[in-house]
Amino acid sequence: MEKPLIAAFRPLTTRLVNPITRRFVGRLPGFAIIAYVGRTSGRTYRTPMNLFRRDGDYVFALTYGPDVQWVKNVMAAGGCELEQRGRTVRLHDPRRFSDPKASLMPQPVRCFLRLIRVTEFLRLSPVPVAPVAPAGAPTDSDG
Repeated sequence: MEKPLIAAFRPLTTRLVNPITRRFVGRLPGFAIIAYVGRTSGRTYRTPMNLFRRDGDYVFALTYGPDVQWVKNVMAAGGCELEQRGRTVRLHDPRRFSDPKASLMPQPVRCFLRLIRVTEFLRLSPVPVAPVAPAGAPTDSDG
């Protein structure tokens, strides 16, 4: 598998770009912050990401390749949390896949991803949230 062209910029992004963008990117459309736990450190990390929705799932282009730590951590944990525009969504069932055509991405993004040789993606599903009964409504324990 060939590495994406921008993989060489990962150290710069991790040390300089992410700390700055982490402050505001979660409030912008098309972006989010994923929060996940390190496999060995147990520490919680927060990484700014481009966000794409497809058929109710969240799809992330692995622009630095599939062997980066955040992907390994999310796969090992079976999910992560996504922070976007004041909401937190728990994601689970991570599925890594290869798609040289980037078919799940919007057309302009698809062209860019092919140009920089990104072929790997990660898809996660939101954890279903149980409906909350209105205040005063009977519950199963009433009876």
